Amino acid sequence: MNEIKRSAPQPLSKRATGIEGFDDLSGGGLPRSRTTLVMGGPGSGKTVFSLQVLVNAARQRDEAGIFVAFEERSHQVMANAATFDWDLPALAENKIYILDAHLSPTIVQSGEFDLSGILAILKAKKEAMNARWIVLDGIDVLLTLLRDPLLEMREIYRIRDWLADNELTAIITVKMDSQTSAVMNYGFMQFMVDCVIRFDRRLEYGVPAHRLQVTKYRGSSFASGEFPLSFGLSGIEVAPPEPPEIIHEASTERVSAGFERFDAMLGGGLFRGSSTLITGAPGTSKTTLIGKFAEAACQRGEHTLFVSFDEGADQIMRNLSSVGIDLNTHVQSGLLRMYSGRTEAHSAEEHLIKLRALIREQKPRCMVIDPLSAMAKAGGIGAARAVANRLIHMLKDSKITVVISALIEGNDPQMEATDLQISTIADTWIHLSYLVRSGERNRALTIVKSRGTWHSNQVRELVLSESGPMLTDVYSAGGEVLMGTLRWEKEAEESARQKQRQAEFEHKQRELEFAEADTQARIKALQLDLQRQQAELALYTLDGEARALSSSERENELRRIRGADLATRMEPTATSPAPCEAS
Repeated sequence: MNEIKRSAPQPLSKRATGIEGFDDLSGGGLPRSRTTLVMGGPGSGKTVFSLQVLVNAARQRDEAGIFVAFEERSHQVMANAATFDWDLPALAENKIYILDAHLSPTIVQSGEFDLSGILAILKAKKEAMNARWIVLDGIDVLLTLLRDPLLEMREIYRIRDWLADNELTAIITVKMDSQTSAVMNYGFMQFMVDCVIRFDRRLEYGVPAHRLQVTKYRGSSFASGEFPLSFGLSGIEVAPPEPPEIIHEASTERVSAGFERFDAMLGGGLFRGSSTLITGAPGTSKTTLIGKFAEAACQRGEHTLFVSFDEGADQIMRNLSSVGIDLNTHVQSGLLRMYSGRTEAHSAEEHLIKLRALIREQKPRCMVIDPLSAMAKAGGIGAARAVANRLIHMLKDSKITVVISALIEGNDPQMEATDLQISTIADTWIHLSYLVRSGERNRALTIVKSRGTWHSNQVRELVLSESGPMLTDVYSAGGEVLMGTLRWEKEAEESARQKQRQAEFEHKQRELEFAEADTQARIKALQLDLQRQQAELALYTLDGEARALSSSERENELRRIRGADLATRMEPTATSPAPCEAS
């Protein structure tokens, strides 16, 4: 039995749109030489998307395209595109041809009408330009004027066949009912095309939100679900889907959190590429710590991005300068980029897209966001939580060391959790709080967690001065940490006791030194007396020996002398008579 050979599956050929994020979620762009249907309500971004695809193809890959405007005049299209940095008039000279196909109802209804003439013009232009792309913008406006369903169906199939014969990558835009999300009168077109993209514009908690969704893509996989989009200087940007697997490189390099004592509490500083969350009630100096971290990063020569919500850059720099933090110098040098955004102006997803653009421009190694919790005002807490999580993962993927502040509201001083619920994914969590006692409000700092490193478990008092923030020494009395005036009083009292103990010690030391000196003097006197007595004893001993020697010598001399007399007496002489013998 012969074995059946199966050929490897061939991926669908696609053309990249060049739109940030869209090519990621669509798996590479739009289907090559096929038709894509773009539908949406008014102001949702259909025309901008279609025209931007042509602009990117011309600028990035030198591919020509044709834009057929059924709803607007060609000069209106050019005027609307002037709000972007496309320089469409220059491209319209040889790369993008804009055909004004806007017809009045009286012309269409005066006799039998079809698209054969327009299609003939387009074919000639396509061959002359060697066009690869074509956009039929608002064709439903023209078809509606026919007022005959059979004629409308005929022209739609005519367009489909013409596009297939000319092997153009086509985009057709049609309107969609914003209330029912249905294509008005032309829902069947979704079955004719190979790719369907739906644009949506709606209000979420009073904030306008734009969404994009790929609902159909023949022969290709794509990211399902809605994705936020925003309009910037370069056109549309789409938030791409997040990777399904979390893969972050873990660095062992340390960077300063702002000042030495803070680094010591963190076991040597923050890990490069980590995320740090600073929580606290209003006025607990969250912005001050964030500003100090940004200043330290700039002093190391690292590009830094400072993102603030609902507070202007000039005001931030002025306020931080009062506590010895100079950011203006680094802004002027270009190391620091300050961005202030109003949260209610855009949705949380649009803020995320804006932050992506800022990161691409600044290419920071360090970044601060103050406060991220303000995003809850932009479209609700649910959207803010999703954006906050995606933002932190994005920064980790980019190896950017980020410090984020989050506001905690309420009267409970022990409350530490945030509404954004990002404390679980942050690598380090620092909590700032107030300690109110004896008529004083003092700031306290504690490290709730710091992954992968030893960190202090002490509650430290945070003090602000003209030279910058600082952490005081740990001082406790009776097991309770003291801060502010109580700490100062206890320290003063302890200092006085220490001085008294020092004085007593010095007095006792002088007494002992005097006693030692007196003893040494006595010992020396006794040693001298001992030496005198030893000298006398030696002298007496010598005198006794001398006397003994003199007496012995005299006795010997006397014996000699006496012995000589005896010898003389006993020797006979010639004249002397012999002794008489006894009878």
